[in-house]
Amino acid sequence: MLSNQRGSMEDLMPCISYCFLTTNCMSTIYKAYVHDDYVMVAFIIYVYIGLFMLDRCLTAFHHLPPRESSPKKTFLKFAIWFLTSSILFGFVCEFAPLFSVVGAVALFAIVVVGCSGLFYVYFFLDDKPASEESSGKKMEFVSDQVCKALTNMMRKLLLQASALRRLSTAHSLPSLLTSSSRRCSSSSSKTTSPQPPITSLEHLDDGPSQATSKISIDRSALYNPPEHSHEHSSDSELVKHLKGIIKFRGGPISVAEYMEEVLTNPKAGFYINRDVFGTEGDFITSPEVSQMFGEMIGVWVMCLWEQMGQPSKVNLVELGPGRGTLMADLLRGTSKFKNFIESLQIHMVECSPTLQKLQHKNLKCVDEDSHNGNVDKRTISMLTGTPVSWHAALEQVPSGLPTIIIAHEFYDALPVHQFQRASRGWCEKMIDVAEDSSFRFVLSPQSTPAKLYLMERCKWAGAEEIAKLDQIEVCPKAIELTHTIAKRISSDGGGALVIDYGLDGIVSDSLQAIRKHKFVNILDNPGSADLSAYVDFASIRHSAEEASDDVIVHGPITQSQFLGSLGINFRVEALLKNCTDEQAESLRTGYWRLVGEGEAPFWEGPDDQVPIGMGTRYLVMAIVNKKQGIPVSFQ
Repeated sequence: MLSNQRGSMEDLMPCISYCFLTTNCMSTIYKAYVHDDYVMVAFIIYVYIGLFMLDRCLTAFHHLPPRESSPKKTFLKFAIWFLTSSILFGFVCEFAPLFSVVGAVALFAIVVVGCSGLFYVYFFLDDKPASEESSGKKMEFVSDQVCKALTNMMRKLLLQASALRRLSTAHSLPSLLTSSSRRCSSSSSKTTSPQPPITSLEHLDDGPSQATSKISIDRSALYNPPEHSHEHSSDSELVKHLKGIIKFRGGPISVAEYMEEVLTNPKAGFYINRDVFGTEGDFITSPEVSQMFGEMIGVWVMCLWEQMGQPSKVNLVELGPGRGTLMADLLRGTSKFKNFIESLQIHMVECSPTLQKLQHKNLKCVDEDSHNGNVDKRTISMLTGTPVSWHAALEQVPSGLPTIIIAHEFYDALPVHQFQRASRGWCEKMIDVAEDSSFRFVLSPQSTPAKLYLMERCKWAGAEEIAKLDQIEVCPKAIELTHTIAKRISSDGGGALVIDYGLDGIVSDSLQAIRKHKFVNILDNPGSADLSAYVDFASIRHSAEEASDDVIVHGPITQSQFLGSLGINFRVEALLKNCTDEQAESLRTGYWRLVGEGEAPFWEGPDDQVPIGMGTRYLVMAIVNKKQGIPVSFQ
């Protein structure tokens, strides 16, 4: 009776052991998956299957006669040795990067010696003359010890896999990373200003002194606040949300994800619940500087409409319309051209409910009943009687009509991934929570999915250009948006106008934060400052050309060249003839900011309010259907 119970327990214990092992595997696979660690997912699955096969081979081996010499026994011995060695080497390859160089070499040496010893036991020691009983017990003892050791190693490393990867960034040495200062000051729209505060970047240390601490410490470096703390927290809802994401994933988030949450989080995003434009906001854009900017855009749009053959219906789309100032000035400036105005169907792509209301107000929109009772009310701009509709994304704008798209200072707010050159190659910069609960930059200890976009971007650049850079920014959403625009223009006809500050080449380190017209630390109080980065116009050009053979890209040219060719000089002269002295001063200041370069030479006011020209800092690019020909300003 006792022996039966003992046999039942011996049969039950392996089942319980594999149940716990499977649970640990699934838990770690899930954590690795949500953190986009696909290498770890594949590794865990491989080890789990290998360990299961090893256990089956050991069981079959134990049931053979101790001194039997047969092909089956030889195969089982080889399978046991191969599976054990491959699993051990798999662990070493996966976790060696977390050790110092000396520690990694020592780990490899230990595994090589262990595998060699195991080979000797199975293929030499087992074949030596000895009593069957002692040899059988010896082999059984060795096999059991190997299986137990692997099982214990599997459990421990599966439980600590995420912690080890996270620990590699927690025990790092700080280095200084200076953010470029390329946004505007209070006197101009995103123009040159002193550098923002230096941001600390932490990276992996390859020194031997770190090896012991990385292995002996479990999760002490992870951000883990008390579960039931009743202390008052000064963190905003967005800060709590960001820390929650990092804690849930068990690791840092990308700069792109941080930027997207900060700007467009549905509850606390920078653009969502406030008016951030103008002198009372955080920065000034060209349409807020002077009405002439919107009027010149109207001239370009109308010229393209004529090149398209003056279609009776055309979609006029603006991405990120701000307050709606540009569209309002465009409609006022072209209101006398009846055929053009009657052809327009305006679509505003805006995700902020607050800004949608401002746009509705500035376009003097009213909601009126449709003649078809089955259709919802439509919105009309009383400036010109033009229908207006709002959408959260460009994909929601109805297709089938020729389309003209305006993207003014839209691309610069799209989230970017940042990469930094390190000893092991290009590593993505991530954002983590430090021990003092503040945010900090770290380098990813391994390759990330965004590296595919880095490789694509480098493919478009020359080797010499890449060699000069220590940091690179890539914007996957800009590439995707450009693909959407190019395909829409290819199928429906029309064109797109992109105006933004940026470079006609690879962008290095340009991400910046502006609050109340002043540069601030990117990680300081997220959600209270605007985040933006230089636009990579070369990437836009390559993306559009790859998306469709039916479109052609023109530019970029400077904003000064673009506005000058449209006749802004004549427009300012006409306005100056019928205005007061105060209005004349405002016109001259606005004109300089739009087309000038550097400080205005005519300024006689306070030095801290001198107008800064952005005519050469802002670039303009056009993407048009080849059937339309070369658009105005690019001829």
